[in-house]
Amino acid sequence: MNFVGIIPARYASTRLPGKPLVDICGKPMLQWVYEAATKAIDTVYVATDDSRIVEAVKAFGGKVVLTRPDHTNGTTRCLEAWEKIKEIEGDRFQAAINIQGDEPLLNPISLEELKNCFADGKTEFATLVLPVVNEADLLNESEVFVTFTKNQEALYFSRSVIPAMRGLQKEQWFEFGTFHKHLGLYAYTYAALQRFAALPISMLEQYESLEQLRWLENGGKIKVGITQYDSIPVDTPEDLERVREIMSTK
Repeated sequence: MNFVGIIPARYASTRLPGKPLVDICGKPMLQWVYEAATKAIDTVYVATDDSRIVEAVKAFGGKVVLTRPDHTNGTTRCLEAWEKIKEIEGDRFQAAINIQGDEPLLNPISLEELKNCFADGKTEFATLVLPVVNEADLLNESEVFVTFTKNQEALYFSRSVIPAMRGLQKEQWFEFGTFHKHLGLYAYTYAALQRFAALPISMLEQYESLEQLRWLENGGKIKVGITQYDSIPVDTPEDLERVREIMSTK
């Protein structure tokens, strides 16, 4: 199966303006993500609506497509980008991997694990989860948690810790239960991405502010791959300094 990597990148960010182009150890953050992605995926494109990002990607030798500025989410931007990529590359990709542009610590092995979710020939939509190994994650309100079936198909995603353990204080849950948090990587076939982008916003999506719930609420299946490689999204100046410190020691 041939995969194309798509990295949606917006210049505007409330907490960290110009986020994709912030410098980390001499490179724009977006370049770190792009270079990690190309270690697992032969063809990778950045999808952006900003000319500054277009020029930056071209400067480091990357591929980029310019998308409309009115997208409200990364899914519709990803779909438009894939349509533009088809015009350039032809119809040779069976699935796309949507890669967050703010995770410079992305491990290419994670992308390989996500690709493996399609090995059965039936998967249309897949994502990655990570076993929680740090009790502090259960108290971190920025994490998203996942439950899934024995066949590794997602049951639910939540900003609350799931499953809840009745009769125990939350501080005890980690001792007795197994939990998985979600990594923001998605892969889909073209047909699935088209259907996903066309679905109206769902009730559960509104409640949790999690777009993938729209697919589940409409009866879709999401294959879950389990990885051991965590990442750190850069959302704030504090996140940026933390990542700079980690990467400066590599």
